Amino acid sequence: MELFCKATALTWTYSISPSLHILQPLFMGETRSFRVLCRAQQTQEANQMTVSITGATGFIGKRLVQRLHADNHYVRVLTRSRSKAKLIFPVEDFPGVVIAEEPEWKDCIQGSNAVVNLAGMPISTRWSPEIKKEIKQSRIRVTSKVVDLINDSPVGARPTVLISATAVGYYGSSETQVFDERSPSGNDYLAEVCREWEGTAFKVNNDVRLVLIRIGVVLGKDGGALAKMIPLFMVFAGGPVGSGKQWFSWIHLDDLVSLIYEALRNPSYQGVINGTAPNPVRFVELCNQLGNALGRPSWLPVPDFALKAVLGEGAAVVLEGQRVVPARAKSLGFPFKYSHVKDALKSILS
Repeated sequence: MELFCKATALTWTYSISPSLHILQPLFMGETRSFRVLCRAQQTQEANQMTVSITGATGFIGKRLVQRLHADNHYVRVLTRSRSKAKLIFPVEDFPGVVIAEEPEWKDCIQGSNAVVNLAGMPISTRWSPEIKKEIKQSRIRVTSKVVDLINDSPVGARPTVLISATAVGYYGSSETQVFDERSPSGNDYLAEVCREWEGTAFKVNNDVRLVLIRIGVVLGKDGGALAKMIPLFMVFAGGPVGSGKQWFSWIHLDDLVSLIYEALRNPSYQGVINGTAPNPVRFVELCNQLGNALGRPSWLPVPDFALKAVLGEGAAVVLEGQRVVPARAKSLGFPFKYSHVKDALKSILS
């Protein structure tokens, strides 16, 4: 549609959103006709999303922002530290990415198509009563804030989907059981954290599509589990941690980001989805494959006490495990690029 009308002379625009421009007059009193061309822009923007992301400066969040930005979607980074976020997403490399501290989250969430909630203190650290409290509260506090801001948004400006991270720690640990999305929760500390974390996300308005992704151990370059495992692996000649019989439910970072990306776009993705690869492995197999990828032997085990000296009670994340399968993702036809840990490690470490 083309629109012709009389208007005050217009010479520049002031942008208040990625898709809305208010025309400002330079001088008054003169009328001219101008043309508004809508169809091309509407077509171009029909497939573009505006996504607000908490935890965007973390291991997973950084890759997700990169992916969305590369595909010309609008990204709003919800952060507690603008200065940190600007270092990670410099404007020359990420033009158009909005960085917002907490007082600005409301305006960012209103008008977004979707919110991805990845915030939370890392669990791969030495636990103390204070740290355990902060691990739980950091997840619940941010999730509660995001849910309240979504629920308080006017209906026309409310995001249509919330993707909130959780973890396979929900299931507890076992060497014999196989867990899928229908399995009950465990009884340990991490299971408790995940139940409360998910329960907070479930308070989002029922007209918002909610996706809870229970994430396994994420494997990728320059961070995550491998960054902590490889130094121990090298020092102790690459053997398994603990007994080696514990299950290791993992996912390649690229597959996890693709899973989140697909959940943003596909309305069939709803409810709980396990963010794990189809083939979990015993820890001893992971170490064998890691040794092969690094060209290191894998015969001397890393003793329990070495890991506990580094992580304390948090060592339970590695010394215990669970065999988690992505039944929902497979039923939805999600195409895993890395189904086997050998291929994942080769791609990361080559």
